[in-house]
Amino acid sequence: MGLYTVLALALALSADAFSFSIGLGMTGVTKRQIMFLSLTVLVFHIVMPLGGYFVGGIFGSFLGRWANILGALVLVFLGLRMIWEGFSGKGDNFSKYVLSSGFGIVAMGATVSLDALSVGFTLGTQRVALGTAAAVIGIVAGIMTFIGLGFGQKLGEWIGNRAVIFGGLILIYIGVNLII
Repeated sequence: MGLYTVLALALALSADAFSFSIGLGMTGVTKRQIMFLSLTVLVFHIVMPLGGYFVGGIFGSFLGRWANILGALVLVFLGLRMIWEGFSGKGDNFSKYVLSSGFGIVAMGATVSLDALSVGFTLGTQRVALGTAAAVIGIVAGIMTFIGLGFGQKLGEWIGNRAVIFGGLILIYIGVNLII
């Protein structure tokens, strides 16, 4: 597997992190949260393929599907909470609460990185420098998350309160597509 193929794989894996980040960024994020979540996604996009590579086999394919379903449900739940907050105007700003805790950021980073676990199983069957591939995947995912959060932040400022509703819809869309 050549470098261009690994880059294409990294971009494909980063697409959901990018979309997720736009939705989350629209709720209003600080520069510190942008950096921490981007680095968290970067690390998980390195760790997940490595873990998938070493777990492998039948167990890996079973875990991969259930991990995707769990990650999707978390995104749908977060999206529904954001929509409820946007319409009610009296929500507890759940998305900001999640982003304000280290555990919440790590959970979000892990959730959006679960698809990289399955890729690790595939990397084990290919001729690829595993460390290099995992590093490229992680760096691209971190950059895409950073860009998505920044873009979402600006978009959220532009469209105001409707940003939370729109961001919630994006997260639900991504979650549903992970299940399908």
